[in-house]
Amino acid sequence: MNVTNLINKNVVDRKSAIDSYLNNRRHTQMLFDLLQPETYYDKPIPLRHPIVFYEGHIPAFSVNCFLRKGLGQAGINHDLEILFARGIDPSDFQEANRAAIKTWPERTTVQQYAREADQVILEMLASATLEDDAKPALCRGQSVFTMLEHEIMHQETLLYMWHRLSPDQKKKPANMEPPRNESAPKPTTVHIPAGKTTLGSQLDEIPFGWDNEFPEFVIDEVPAFEIDVYNVTNQDFLDFIEAGGYLNSSLWSQAGWRRLQATQRLHPMFWERISNRWMWRGMFGLSPLPHSWPVYVTHDEAAAYARWKGQRLPTEAEFHRAAYGTPNGTEQLHPWGEAEPSKIHGNFDFRNWDPVSVGSYPAGASAWGVHDLVGNGWEWTSTVFNGFPGFQTMASYPEYSSDFFDDDHYVVKGASQATGRELIRRSFRNWFRPDYPYMYASFRCTSDAESTQ
Repeated sequence: MNVTNLINKNVVDRKSAIDSYLNNRRHTQMLFDLLQPETYYDKPIPLRHPIVFYEGHIPAFSVNCFLRKGLGQAGINHDLEILFARGIDPSDFQEANRAAIKTWPERTTVQQYAREADQVILEMLASATLEDDAKPALCRGQSVFTMLEHEIMHQETLLYMWHRLSPDQKKKPANMEPPRNESAPKPTTVHIPAGKTTLGSQLDEIPFGWDNEFPEFVIDEVPAFEIDVYNVTNQDFLDFIEAGGYLNSSLWSQAGWRRLQATQRLHPMFWERISNRWMWRGMFGLSPLPHSWPVYVTHDEAAAYARWKGQRLPTEAEFHRAAYGTPNGTEQLHPWGEAEPSKIHGNFDFRNWDPVSVGSYPAGASAWGVHDLVGNGWEWTSTVFNGFPGFQTMASYPEYSSDFFDDDHYVVKGASQATGRELIRRSFRNWFRPDYPYMYASFRCTSDAESTQ
């Protein structure tokens, strides 16, 4: 359910909030049910906590955010709420090892805690004061929405992790069709003239947003530029590999080249080379590399490819201009217009376990004819993650954004196939380190308009 449906005259609707909470919990449980039990203490992503952490973190965050910060109540289990309070985002294995927890609780303990947390949270959603302008964490129901969207975001995090597990560690859903290796549309670009773009949002324009979405930041004129109509595909990126892109240091930033040498990777994390053949590592097994799908890469890899093409990655402002601007000078709520996100607009909201061919959702194209700006893969920008002028931390989760204003994270926009519909809004921003290879992140290239004329 879209969070906009939870607000009625600036008051959180209890029934909708309860329904959304229950739907979130059922969806999360479905994702954990995909795993074989013996994976519970595995670390599919070495720089992250093991799987056990995430089953405890989601309810513990809800307790800390909603019950404690929002309602001022005591928690359920103080020790577990400290243990499961926050994940980690280490820059290297040494930092990850320092943050590692040596002993984790039994799964029965974690699940019992989650059941107790669910019971109390549902009781409070049914009876407590959910909105109180005198309490910052309850202003416009902030703690409720923070709790709900946090779980939706972590459902995508779970899929990043599950993707790294071997197929025999997961239970493949019935009736899954193998990917089709279709031909991609011919690469082409579109000219976006100079014009205004709006980043972020005003507090009273949307029911809820994370602190980095505010305040609204208007850029009066984004210079004219050219941008790819479609995301860079696996086939496009294969050309880069075959041209020696991973061996040419001049295509990489100095820091990016150092990071690449440390990993010794010579291809995207989602590819594997088997018997002299490129394969796609899908959620539930290997398949021949789908040439028409968007390539998923790091910021370092995307920037190197763009440099190889004589281009660059778009800024956050350019992404917004291409996605939400129009030839008549107005701005739209979504790339396709004002209609609510639906299945015709893009590959998001868990409709697929993997991406699909670029250009598969023409109804989701922007006013300029740019495809897949929302769905089928987040999109890297060249913008370093930071707050907009006038940024203020949010009361329900003050460390959410500001801890990452470190010049070592880049803004990603749009959505992937594993992004919940509730997060499909113009102002939403995501961010990752430039060498983080596990997320569903695509990209497209941009160039100054003058350089192409």
